[in-house]
Amino acid sequence: RLFVYHAENAHSELICKTFETMEYKLLKYIMNPAMIFSWLFGLALISNLGVDALFQLWLQLKIIFVILMSGVHGYFSKLTREFQEDKRPKSERFFRIINEFPTVLMIIVVFLVIFKPI
Repeated sequence: RLFVYHAENAHSELICKTFETMEYKLLKYIMNPAMIFSWLFGLALISNLGVDALFQLWLQLKIIFVILMSGVHGYFSKLTREFQEDKRPKSERFFRIINEFPTVLMIIVVFLVIFKPI
């Protein structure tokens, strides 16, 4: 959501610097550790379930969606760098749309773990 506000306020240098600081801290202190822990706990889950679990469709789908989430994370990292370099990579509308991707992916991943539907 910070990207939306940042893009909206591109005309104000002071506000942009504030958003750049917030985006940097969110990425370095929250998003990066969360991604690392997600992968570590995922590997621990596979280790706990055994390698045979890798042949279950629900776990394969979960891994695919976690990889997609990691890709979104990498893309957001790239956008953060572009904002810090005073590039305005995309429109406010674009950021409003991609803001929903991580939430949808997270819901799918949690659903696959809790309900193991397939």
